[in-house]
Amino acid sequence: MLSYTDRWIDCDETAIVVRAYYFPWGSKRIPYDSIRSAVIVPIGPGSGKGRIWGTANPSLWASLDPQRASKHEALILDLGRRVKPFLTPSDIDAVALVIHQRTGLRIVREERGQFV
Repeated sequence: MLSYTDRWIDCDETAIVVRAYYFPWGSKRIPYDSIRSAVIVPIGPGSGKGRIWGTANPSLWASLDPQRASKHEALILDLGRRVKPFLTPSDIDAVALVIHQRTGLRIVREERGQFV
């Protein structure tokens, strides 16, 4: 089975651990079996690219990522709750592959408002 680790995200055998998810530095553990769906979305100036942490959208929460402005996509996880984690791993495709492998979910990539 695959795993993944970068500065802010660690995909281990049972869960995704997002460091600095909660203020001021608390981690969030997301068990794979709690993920209902995942979508990769493009990000730009009006859709979270400039946000280092937190959100202006009450249905999403962006974990800390000082490098988010240099990234072009985010991963949104539906956990069956009102607020969805908005993650920007260094290698989004690797995280999507780990989620797919651990859950069997098809990870959808949205491009310009279209799901592909």
